[in-house]
Formats: sequence, C-alpha cells, structure tokens
Amino acid sequence: MFDAFTRVVSQADARGDFLSESQLDALNSMVAESNKRMDTVNRITSNSSEIVANAARALFAEQPQLIAPGGNAYTSRRMAACLRDMEIILRYVTYAIFSGDASVLEDRCLNGLRETYVALGVPGASVAAGVQKMKDAATGIANNPSDITQGDCSALMSEVAGYFDRAASAVS
Repeated sequence: MFDAFTRVVSQADARGDFLSESQLDALNSMVAESNKRMDTVNRITSNSSEIVANAARALFAEQPQLIAPGGNAYTSRRMAACLRDMEIILRYVTYAIFSGDASVLEDRCLNGLRETYVALGVPGASVAAGVQKMKDAATGIANNPSDITQGDCSALMSEVAGYFDRAASAVS
C-alpha cells in the first residue's frame, strides 16, 4: 500500500523522471484538502458502529429472508459475522479515503472476497446492498457541513462514494 506521495515518487523513480508540474500540483491540492479528508475519516470512524448497525437494520428490513430460519444471517453467530464483514469493509474504505488511494482497499479487503462469499454461499447481491446502505449513511454523515473544515467537498464525496461502489461491485 502506498500513500499518494509514495506512489507518485515510486512511479517517477521507476521511469527515472523528475516529478512533473502536474504531479506536484495534484499533490499540493491533496495537501490543501487534507483537513477535509481527515474530517471525513474522523466522522465516518466516529460513527462507524451507527453506520454499520443502521445499514444492517435497513438491509434486513428489505431482505427479511436473510434473518429468517435458514437465511445467511440467521443465528447470532452468522449475524455477528455479517456485521463484522460490514465493519471491515467500512474500515478499509476509511483507509482508502485517508490515503487517497484504493489499493489498500483492493489488496487487503476486496481481493478474493467474492470468491470467499461464493464458497460460503453468501449472497453477494445482499452484501453489495448493505455496502450501498453504508455508503449512503457515511456520505450523509461526512457531508454534513457543521463543525467541519469549510469548502467544497464534492470531489472528496465523489471519491468516498467511489470507494464504496468499488466494494459493492467486488462482492456482487
């Protein structure tokens, strides 16, 4: 996993090039927006239990067969595993947001996850729906303008949504 700075330097080094003006501008922009990024990660992290619980509650309300006898989230052990997986995905999304790089999410969380769920008989579409519910909750909390660094956060919110979309796509 590389942060944005390490990735740019590593790529330039591999080519034997100096950093370009556009690369430096992009990194400068990231530094200028870093407080918004940290505010976003802090808000999602501080509300992670609520985000996961509410997403699961909404998912099970829409798909009650998951918690019915024989369902994938039936029994407390299976429910706990479901909530744990949702929390892990959310945690790796925050790592991606903080670093501005999806590789940690891809490499350490999503790589092979679909295959694991298929082998366990977990319905990927249901997991993807739960991830989308987490996305809605997390972006709503992160995009609340009170007590946060002021400024346009539309690009950052689009990036945040993109990480959730990657996760949903990877499991469905």
